[in-house]
Amino acid sequence: MDTSPARFDAREASKWFFQHGHTGWLGLKFADQGDNWVELELPWREDLLGDRSRLVLASGPIISLMDMASGMAIWRASGGFDPVATLDLRVDYQRPARERASVRGRVECYRRTRSAAFVRGIAHDGDPDDPVAHVAGVFMTIGADPRAGNPALKGSDDA
Repeated sequence: MDTSPARFDAREASKWFFQHGHTGWLGLKFADQGDNWVELELPWREDLLGDRSRLVLASGPIISLMDMASGMAIWRASGGFDPVATLDLRVDYQRPARERASVRGRVECYRRTRSAAFVRGIAHDGDPDDPVAHVAGVFMTIGADPRAGNPALKGSDDA
């Protein structure tokens, strides 16, 4: 009998994540996953345009796509769902997405330490060899609720 804990499954988690909050509003979709990477899709929508004269997705939703793919890649690499916080997410845009094109974001977690996880990836609109953007990021892993040991929050409803 296998008693090992279940590995974080981005496909299953996305069924819940993408029905709630910001990622739900954006309409993110799960595309694929590996041992240390996740690929998500941001469908094209007219209300996500940055400039009404150009029918391309704005940069903000693409950054959100890549941030979520980063977190999910970290959880795939670690095997479990532990809270993470974005410390730095650098996005180097290469070009705008094509008009009316969805954007896919594929991010891999290539290194983890006791308190940090490092990611890199690309956003593309159909051809990974012609990326819309490259990303590199550092995320802080949070082992426990940092508010729990804070004496200033004793008796607070927030702790």
